[in-house]
Amino acid sequence: MITINDLSARIAGRLLIDHASVALPAGTKAGLVGKNGAGKSTLFRIITGDMESESGFVSIPKNTRIGQVAQEAPGTEEPLIEIVLKADKEREALLTEAETATDPHRIAEIHTRLTDIDSHSAEARAASILSGLGFDAEAQLRPASSFSGGWRMRVALAAVLFSEPDLLLLDEPTNYLDLEGTLWLEDYVRRYPHTVIIISHDRDMLNMAVNSIIHLDQKKLTFYRGTYDQFERQRAEAIELQTKAKAKNDAARKHLQSFIDRFKAKASKARQAQSRVKALERMGTVSAVIEDHVQPIRFPKPEKQPASPIVAITGGAVGYTPGKPILKGLNLRIDNDDRIALLGSNGNGKSTFAKFISGRLSAESGDIRLAPNLKIGFFAQHQLDDLRPAETAVQHVRPLMLDAPEAKVRARVAQMGLATEKMETAAKDLSGGEKARLLMGLAAFEAPNLLILDEPTNHLDIDSRNALIEALNEYEGAVILISHDRHLIEATVDRLWLVKDGTVANYDGDLEDYRNTIVQSSRKGSKDKGNGSDDNRSKAEQRKANADKRAAFAPLKKKINDIESLTGKLQKQIQALDKELEDQEIYEKFPAKAASKVKERADIVAKLSKAEEQWLDLSTEYEEAMAG
Repeated sequence: MITINDLSARIAGRLLIDHASVALPAGTKAGLVGKNGAGKSTLFRIITGDMESESGFVSIPKNTRIGQVAQEAPGTEEPLIEIVLKADKEREALLTEAETATDPHRIAEIHTRLTDIDSHSAEARAASILSGLGFDAEAQLRPASSFSGGWRMRVALAAVLFSEPDLLLLDEPTNYLDLEGTLWLEDYVRRYPHTVIIISHDRDMLNMAVNSIIHLDQKKLTFYRGTYDQFERQRAEAIELQTKAKAKNDAARKHLQSFIDRFKAKASKARQAQSRVKALERMGTVSAVIEDHVQPIRFPKPEKQPASPIVAITGGAVGYTPGKPILKGLNLRIDNDDRIALLGSNGNGKSTFAKFISGRLSAESGDIRLAPNLKIGFFAQHQLDDLRPAETAVQHVRPLMLDAPEAKVRARVAQMGLATEKMETAAKDLSGGEKARLLMGLAAFEAPNLLILDEPTNHLDIDSRNALIEALNEYEGAVILISHDRHLIEATVDRLWLVKDGTVANYDGDLEDYRNTIVQSSRKGSKDKGNGSDDNRSKAEQRKANADKRAAFAPLKKKINDIESLTGKLQKQIQALDKELEDQEIYEKFPAKAASKVKERADIVAKLSKAEEQWLDLSTEYEEAMAG
C-alpha cells in the first residue's frame, strides 16, 4: 500500500498541497486529476524523492521500484531496441557479469536469475512495446538521433514500460501519441500487473484504463473508486449534499444568532442566550462548495456559408518532394456541414492532408477545387512557437482590429476563453492551455467556413476540453479534426476518414470498431513476437475459448459483483446517516443517539474501505485472468 499522510507542498512560495492524505492499495490503477497548475506533477516529484515536502510524508513499501518517463528523450546513436532493452537494469547487469564470471556457482546463479526474469523473451517484449507505440521493425533498428523530439519521447515511454516497475508514474503520456498509440497504451495500462498512477486529461483513458480516481482539488486529495465517469457522478452527489448541508447549517446558525441578538441584554433571558452562544460554537460551520468555472470558448459564426461541396478533390496527390507524394489517389469532397475526424498512425500523412486542404501545400497532381470566397482556419500544436513571446493576447489581436475600440478588442479576446487577468499577460508566461486557446482564437478570427484542428487538446484539461466540445458543436462551419482524444472525436464529428497506405478514404465503422481493430492487432502482434507462431484459430474457436474462460472465472466475477452490491449498500447507509447527522437538534436533544450514529458511521466507513480493497484485488485478478 502507498500512503500519503498529512502532506503539504509549496512551489515558489505558493501552497499547492495542504495537509492532504490518501491511501492506495497495492495494484491500484489510479488516475490523478485536477485543474492545470493544481500540483499533480509536484506530487509526482515528492513521490519519487525529487522534491521535499513541507510537511507530512509518502510511505512506500521497501524495495519498491518506481518508474517514470525520463525528462529528456534519448538522442544517442544506439538503436531504439537497445535503448529499451537497457532500461531493465537488472537484466543488463546480469548479462554484463555473465561475460566475465568464472565461478561455476555464480554463473549458474546468473543464468537461473535470467530465466526467472524471463530474459529470453526480453527482445520480443521490447519490440512489442515499441510496435504498439508506432515503431515498425525497421524503425526499431534506427538510432534514436534520427527521430524528432516527439518520437524520442515515445522511446522514453517504451523504456519505462519495458522495465515494468512496481509503481508506474505516467504524467500526460498521450501528449506525444496519436490515437492509435493512445488506444494501445490504454489497453496496456489496463492489463499492467502492478500499481499505476497516471496524470491524464483524456477522459476515455480514465474510463478504460484505471479503476480509481485521485482528485486534487482545493489543495486536498480525495480517493474515489471507479472510472472517471463514476467519479464525476459521485462528486456531483457529494457537492449536492454539501450544498444542502450548508443551507441547513446557515439557517440554523441564523436562527440561533437571532435569538442571541434579541435576548442577550435581557436579564430574564441571559441564561438562555448564553446557552445558545455555546450551541452556536459547538455547531461549527459547513464549508461552501468552491468550484472553478472554466472560461468558455467561442468560434465566430461564418458570415456566409458557400454551397456544397466547399472542397472537391479529384485524383489528387501531395507531398514535400517532387515525384515522391505522401498521399495520392485522393478523390474526396467536403460539404459545408461536414464534421470529419482523420484516423491513422502518425507518419501516415494526416497533417500533410490537413496542410493540403488549408492551402499550405499545393497539389502535385490532380485537381482540388475550393468554393468561391472559402475561408479556412488552421490550428496545429507546433504553431504555439509562432506566438510573439513578449506580447500579450490583446497585443496579438489588436493588429487584426485596428479601428476597433479597446473594449471590443478585449471582448474578442474573452471569446477565445482567456480570463480578464490573463489578457495583459505576456504569451511566454501563459500556460500551455492558455496559449492553445489564444492560438485557436487567432486561427478562427476571420470567421472561417472550414476549421481544421490538428491535435488541439494537448495542453487542455478536462474542463477546457469540454469547453472545446461545446464550441465545436455550436460552430456553424465545417470541421476537420485530428486528435488522440476519443471523447472529443465521438462528441463532435459524424464522419471518419482513414489515412493509410498512402491515401485517404472513408472509414465505414465507428470508433469502437477502430479501437477493437487496433487493440486486437497489437495483442496478436505481441503473441506472435512472444512465441514465434500465428494464432490460426477460427473465430468460432476463439468465441468458444472466450466463453470457456468466462465460465471458468464466473465464481470470481460473482464475488466482484457481490462486493460491488455491498459497497453500493454501504454508501447508501453512509448517505442516510449523513442526512440524519445534518440535523443539529440531534446533538442538542439526543447527544447519546448522536454519538451512537457517529460511531455507526465510522464502522460502516471501515467496512466500505475493506470492501473496496477486496474489490480492487479481485478485479485486478479477474482482468489479468481474462487478458491472459
